[in-house]
Amino acid sequence: MQTENQNNYKFFKLIAGFLIILDVIVWGLILFPRQSGNFRLYFLDVGQGDSSLVVSPAGTRILIDGGPLNGNLQQNLEKILPLSDRYLDIVIVSHPELDHFAGLLEVLKNYKIGAVVTNGQVGKSQEWREFENLVKEKNLPEIVLAAGDKISSRDFLAKILSPSASGGLSSNDLSLVILLESQRVKSLFTADIGADNEKLLANLYDLDVDVLKVSHHGSKYSSDVDFLKKITPIVSVIEVGKNTYGHPTPQAINNLTAVDSRIFRTDKDGLLKIEFINNQLKVFASKFITH
Repeated sequence: MQTENQNNYKFFKLIAGFLIILDVIVWGLILFPRQSGNFRLYFLDVGQGDSSLVVSPAGTRILIDGGPLNGNLQQNLEKILPLSDRYLDIVIVSHPELDHFAGLLEVLKNYKIGAVVTNGQVGKSQEWREFENLVKEKNLPEIVLAAGDKISSRDFLAKILSPSASGGLSSNDLSLVILLESQRVKSLFTADIGADNEKLLANLYDLDVDVLKVSHHGSKYSSDVDFLKKITPIVSVIEVGKNTYGHPTPQAINNLTAVDSRIFRTDKDGLLKIEFINNQLKVFASKFITH
């Protein structure tokens, strides 16, 4: 049962759509305001891969995935975080695929990290062995999470929705899926899960979200239209770069458009910042793109 305030908020959300604004202004002035007290999401321009930085109102920093090993992750972080402050509270690896974790190798070498979270999968690549060795060398706490687990603080809650026993068994479908809530904003990070897992999660949870990190770079095997109709994302971000897979596919774009979600792409829009300011979701793009 919703409270009166919750109902008022829901009404505002539906009518105003959070008044999504694309502001193209001096990028350096808005990337990381000091102690803004606002919930902030950064979708990093790392090429063909995923990497997102979450900053809570109190300043907790959670890095979700690191993209491929191409130097782009550290360049993005240096644009956001002060050079004198190289600390991340939590680094999360959704699954051990190169386009999701390899960029973290440089971060592990050059940043102080509070803890590392994984889904417990063991990668087969040499890069994954190097990743595990660095975690051990740095004596970092490594925590394995799955469906039902939570990461919480006074100003945010991250619920792990997947993997679970009822989900798929492929590396992609075993990805960590995270529902993050802060300042009344719900953000869903779906890693690389496929359509079957999307629909399973939509049936298991109330996933009326504001921001969606689109699964699998806009693959034709994800972004199921029935799933999208249930979660109704106001903003959808596709983390993608130059590739030979056809990502994002016309099917994924059409499905997102069908539910009236505002689509942003890191290959076209560059580094993205989403901030909750005065009851509005504001989206800042580092490249000027006419949508």
